[in-house]
Order: sequence, then C-alpha cells, then structure tokens
Amino acid sequence: MDERLLAERLVGYDTSHPDGLRAAGGFVKGWLESHGIDAVDHDHEGLPVLLAEIGPSDGPTIILHGHLDVVPAQPSQFVPRVEGDRLIGRGAYDMKGGLAAMLCAVRDAVDRARTRVQLVVVPDEESEQVDHRSTDALVRAGVLRGDFAITGEPTQLQIGVQAKGVLALKAAVHGTSAHGSTPWLGDNAILKAFDAFRRIETLPFSQESSELYERPSINLARISGGEAFNMVPDCCEITVDIRYVPGQDPAEILRQIRTVPDLEVLRVLERGPAIVSRANPYVVALREALRDVSGGDERIGLPVGRDGASDAFAFLEAGIPAVECGPEGAGHHGPDEWVSIPSLARYREALVRLLTTDPVAVAPAPTTAEARR
Repeated sequence: MDERLLAERLVGYDTSHPDGLRAAGGFVKGWLESHGIDAVDHDHEGLPVLLAEIGPSDGPTIILHGHLDVVPAQPSQFVPRVEGDRLIGRGAYDMKGGLAAMLCAVRDAVDRARTRVQLVVVPDEESEQVDHRSTDALVRAGVLRGDFAITGEPTQLQIGVQAKGVLALKAAVHGTSAHGSTPWLGDNAILKAFDAFRRIETLPFSQESSELYERPSINLARISGGEAFNMVPDCCEITVDIRYVPGQDPAEILRQIRTVPDLEVLRVLERGPAIVSRANPYVVALREALRDVSGGDERIGLPVGRDGASDAFAFLEAGIPAVECGPEGAGHHGPDEWVSIPSLARYREALVRLLTTDPVAVAPAPTTAEARR
C-alpha cells in the first residue's frame, strides 16, 4: 500500500468522534504490525494513543508525531475522492495525508534507521481541552523523549520553526433587560458584545509585529446570550481566540483587554509561542532532505512561521526542539480540503532520508545569518 492509498483509507474513517477514532486506531495498529512494527496501545481518557519504535536503542532520537482526529464534517467528506493530483476529503490535509506518508516512511526505514525513532499517533490534537491532551501527558510522563520532534501538520513542505502563542478567553458583557417591544428601555448585551469585540481588535497589541508575522490574529469564536425572544438580553458571553506573535506578553494583552468597558473576563487559556532555531542541526538536515527530493525548489524546506498552534508546544515546553512539517494542499477545516498526492511521496522520501542518515553529522554548517537566529 502506498501513501496515497493509505491516506484514502484513513480519510474514510470519521474520526471526529470516539468510535471512529477507535476504529481508525485499530486499523493503524494492525497496519504497523502487518509490516513487522510493534505498536503499543495507550489509553488517554478513553481514546487510543499508538506508540511504535524502530532503530537503534541508543544514540539520538527523532520523534514523529501525528494525529488521527479531525474536526466534524458532512458524511460525504469522509468518502475520499481523487481529482487529478489531489486527494480530497476531511483530514486529507490536516493531517491524515501527512500521517500516511509518515507511517510509510517508518516502514521504509525499519531496517535502515540510523537514529532511534519514536512514532506517536494521538487522537486529540483538535480537542479544545488544551490542558488535557495526550501529547502533553506522554511528554510529562517521560514516555516521549528525544532530541528532535516533527509533527506532521500541513506546511506546504516547509518547516514551521515558529508558531503563534494562544490566548483564548471567555468573557461576559453586561447590559440591562427590558421588554422586547421597547428595546430603547434596555441596554442590549449582545449588541454591546459585538462592540466590545471590535474594541479588542483595535487595542495596541493588535498592531504589533515580529520577524515572521505581520500581526496577531483575533477571532470571535463564540457568542451566546438572551433568555427569550421578547426580552432585551442583559448578559452575553463571548469566546475570543487570540494568536499572539513571539515577543508579545500575554499578560499585557490581557491587561489591555480588561480596559474594554462592560467586559468581564471569566476564563483564560494560554499556550506560549513555539520557537526553534533555524540553525538547529536537525532543522538543517530536514531542510536539506526536503530540497533534495524537490529538485532544489527554494520554497521547499523554507523555515516559516505558522499561524496556528499544535502539539509541538508540548515538546518545546519539555526542552525538545520541535517543528511542524507536512505536505502541500489547502482547505483544512473547510468543505473542500485536499492534499497534493505528489507531495505525499516527496514528504515520505524526505523523512526516510532524514531517518536513515545521521542528521547531526551530515547537516551542513549554518550560514552566519542562520547562526544568529
């Protein structure tokens, strides 16, 4: 089975719910074992986590990290289809295509790996429970330990050496209730909530930039208010998702938000930004492997900043350099999600090259500019 066919099989599982995750996890475990790779099940809050290992037991360790879960979709999106060089379906790009190529790369390297390789497949990267994810638990428990980690999030075959931090907050906006027929006698909390969000978008932090980012992103993710159709709502709750750039202080961002009138911050969730040196020898070796299989295309293997957050942060928090790197495509979390089939083959080959050489020994010396970063 090649990486495209394997990706199709994975897309066919609706892994937006526990039953689908268990079925897909069972398939991946069976696939690994059918290729002579022992896979160990770990249970994390009722969901399956798969761990496998190849290569020498000593020496440097590379962690390959992928996730099976996807955001919800229509049933038709779990019927994969191929149009030209595109595989279309929920999760094809984020990240079942990349996971399929990763699995095939581990199979290819099983007898040739020069480094110890830990493969981990998790069921909850898309979960909103950012404080209880399986990757964090495995890293904290010491189950996952290594010198470098790659999470196969889609990156257009570029290397995500930075990612924005996450500051998600739930807030309440208060107004005054009145009868729905006389709204001028009340103070509509839902309308005030929209005004409060617009004020957040104009606060000073929203205009700050960094080396790889023009500005933070600010998204109104949820809004909830009102008790009855014939009442002016006196309270409205909003959830705001802020992705702040490296160098910004989340405490200062929160201080600015608290200056917005009539806004009461109820809960805050935070994850720091991800930063890995471009001169890291594993980053350099991965970049060279990607360029080797892509005909020297300067865009491939380019170190970039990523807008979204990922499980890479769990490794970084434990002192393990971690990057995002995955295939080409578009439309993740959308109705027309697709992954480039040729890029899956290139991604697989690049990973095999990385795993079957000594990255530290073969990585070229960084340029002066890279060494400063």
